[in-house]
Amino acid sequence: MEEFRIVTDTNTDLPEAYAREHDLSMMFFPYTLDGVTYNEETDMDYKEFYEAMRAGKMPSTSQINPLEARNYLEQYVKTCRNILCLSFSSGLSGSYNNIRMAAEELMEEQDCNIIVIDSLAASMGEGLFVHKAVKMKEAGKSMEEIANYLEIHRQNFAHVFTVDDLNHLYRGGRVSKTTAILGTMANIKPILHVDSEGHLIPMSKVRGRKKSLHSLVDYMEEKMGSYLEENKQDMVFISHGDAIEDAKLVAEDIKARFGIESFLINHIGPTIGTHSGPGTIALFFMGESR
Repeated sequence: MEEFRIVTDTNTDLPEAYAREHDLSMMFFPYTLDGVTYNEETDMDYKEFYEAMRAGKMPSTSQINPLEARNYLEQYVKTCRNILCLSFSSGLSGSYNNIRMAAEELMEEQDCNIIVIDSLAASMGEGLFVHKAVKMKEAGKSMEEIANYLEIHRQNFAHVFTVDDLNHLYRGGRVSKTTAILGTMANIKPILHVDSEGHLIPMSKVRGRKKSLHSLVDYMEEKMGSYLEENKQDMVFISHGDAIEDAKLVAEDIKARFGIESFLINHIGPTIGTHSGPGTIALFFMGESR
């Protein structure tokens, strides 16, 4: 079996230690805060980033452009001619198409094989998508076998999340200004998910933070189906917008209700955090459908 490299991006919100342990290559999504654009060399500590948002700073994000996509892939091809590239949702960014076009150009010019897959996922939902590929690679599966599995099971990577501040969703066009103002006054917390096309979609709303956290696990119970079996739900991912204690509460709720023991918890990075804000809690798992 030919050697291949798994390439993804920083919107997976996977811990740096995980990426190092599993030899993942990461494309960096840039962001701008207070007039400064951050990249691999200048990335900000996540707590500092969320403190700035709580103080009223408004970050902005940008996609990986065609030239950046080509430069990244060309760099990786130098050390491994076979690349499996797992991309951030095309429903949320144009980066997937930029990466796909860059891969096609490189394959025309060089002796390499690059498979680019749209995860239709975000944050640690994309991270879970990558994790499945990593586990299959480490079990000896070929690049083509892994790509085929991911294409078939893409709709089984379920996402559900809640935000603590509706104003960030308003700025991102997800709710109206009136909804944000009235919802904040009434302590309304929205429950959202990522749909089959990779878009963020509001599903319901509840009153109060604690109820919103329990609602995430209720959604998980509704969607898991046969994936509750231990061999199918090997690990649940939880990401948070600088709200680790609430993330742990969700993990404890899942453990108590379903007996699941394996979790990967990490903070939400700046690209997703810009649009979801401090206090966001997101839950990712395998389900019968999204």
